Amino acid sequence: MITLYGLKNCDTCKLALREITSAGLEHRFVDIRDEAELVSLVPAWVKLAGAKALLNTRSTTWRGLSIQDQRLADAEPAALLIANPTLIKRPVITIDGKLHVGWTPAVREAVLGVAA
Repeated sequence: MITLYGLKNCDTCKLALREITSAGLEHRFVDIRDEAELVSLVPAWVKLAGAKALLNTRSTTWRGLSIQDQRLADAEPAALLIANPTLIKRPVITIDGKLHVGWTPAVREAVLGVAA
């Protein structure tokens, strides 16, 4: 089963959900602010995908952080992402033990099995 972690109001997450649903794939959506167990998930995600892949440095949340907090991205990326879930690049998709970040053509192809 596909698990898509994201935010309900995220346009990219909505697009991914729409395409996964249209493809008839079994899935569940988990809101990273309200439902996700980030304390256990994020360290595993950082280990699998790397902090740079998960950290959304183009977000307004990132721009609003102090320089000191931004430096945590190198020292303690999991702690920064857990404390600020909107910094997580979305969607984060797990399927058959594999982790995908974002909804790029490569992720879309991996999840849906079709080229973008």
